[in-house]
Amino acid sequence: MEQLITSSNSTPVAESNRISIIDMLRGFALLGILMMNIPGFAMADYAFESFKNDPKSFNFWLYECIGVFFEGKMRAMFGMVFGAGVLLFIANKGANGKSVHLLYYRRMLWLLLFGLIHAHLILWIGEILYLYAICGMILYLFRNVPPKYLVWAVPIVAVVSFVAGAIQYRDVREKRIAYSEAMRAKAQNQTLTTAQNKALAEWREVEKSLIPNREDAKANTKKMKSDYSTVAGYLRPIALDIQTKYLPFEVWDSLALMLLGLALFKWGFLTGAWSNKDYWTVVKIGYGVGLPLVIYSNYYAFHHFSTLEANLARMEQVPINWVNLIYPFQRILLVMAHAAALILLYKSGVVKGLMSRLVAVGRMAFTNYISHSVICTLFFFGYGLNYYAELEFYQIYYVVLVVWVFQLIISPIWLKYFLFGPLEWLWRSLTYWKVQPMKR
Repeated sequence: MEQLITSSNSTPVAESNRISIIDMLRGFALLGILMMNIPGFAMADYAFESFKNDPKSFNFWLYECIGVFFEGKMRAMFGMVFGAGVLLFIANKGANGKSVHLLYYRRMLWLLLFGLIHAHLILWIGEILYLYAICGMILYLFRNVPPKYLVWAVPIVAVVSFVAGAIQYRDVREKRIAYSEAMRAKAQNQTLTTAQNKALAEWREVEKSLIPNREDAKANTKKMKSDYSTVAGYLRPIALDIQTKYLPFEVWDSLALMLLGLALFKWGFLTGAWSNKDYWTVVKIGYGVGLPLVIYSNYYAFHHFSTLEANLARMEQVPINWVNLIYPFQRILLVMAHAAALILLYKSGVVKGLMSRLVAVGRMAFTNYISHSVICTLFFFGYGLNYYAELEFYQIYYVVLVVWVFQLIISPIWLKYFLFGPLEWLWRSLTYWKVQPMKR
């Protein structure tokens, strides 16, 4: 590794130096992220309540299976691979030269700009490019830290993230309790105090920005089924809050995953350098411990967070949701197991054709990720085909399947004739401030 990153050329990483296993993991994670994002494109607020409490429904079991195996894990895998990408980027560029620092931070600044465009023009508020650019700027400072120290970021940040979430939760909870007391006083025809009127106003702001009430949910659906201007007017303030107000709460989790990716790349885990026996050990531990944890967590949510009203009642009763501590640990266990299983499958050569297609999807991850948003917004939002809040839960995954098949077919064909995906080419050209070769 040290030899790899000490050359003095400041040029893009040659295709021969790409690590196909990392591209495969990136491709798998990217397709999985669409599986997790599609409800945000397609479903109205609280639409899950119609089936997530009904074990007799097919939608219930689909929802639970996706939650157990994929929720949070795909973003975690993508974050890990992004972390490894720091070292891949600086390969052959001279790790200690000023040029590589400039190139890297210019690359992140362009990614940040792409994130703003993605959120505010394409109108996907679940976008991650802006967050990854911020985290990437911090991550670069840790590129030379030994992996044995980097992995400590996971438990440390899990605790820090939990504490940050608990602080935010406590703030919302206090506003909810004050609101409920004011509403009881109002129901008894009491004259409200200044503090009680303030409590009503503060909770209304929470409803507008974080927890919409039932009437708000209906109004939001109507907005999403309207023209571009109306949809943008609704989504852009939410996107701005995510990229500013809530950024200090979001950055910890993604940064920890990227630091873990740095460590796993240096250790050879992400490049297939471990023995099959070691990968099998990760699979056994990851699924053996992670699955019981996530199943218990989902079972707990099934009993205590069934509806909006149940969530709010639980908030007033419980000062701290300690069960939330399970989430970061079960997610790391399961994403490690997923990655190890995929690497074993790749090394076995059993599904070589599928793996080569995932590699291609991963090499065009930027283009494919943005195309997810373009396709889904035009299919679901009101200014497109207007299928928002029109399909059942299981039906939205037909759209996912179509996009998967399309990208698994088109990505290898595109890379047969071109060196990069169109957005990858644009990003590289802007990073190096020089038009990069495109055709093979």
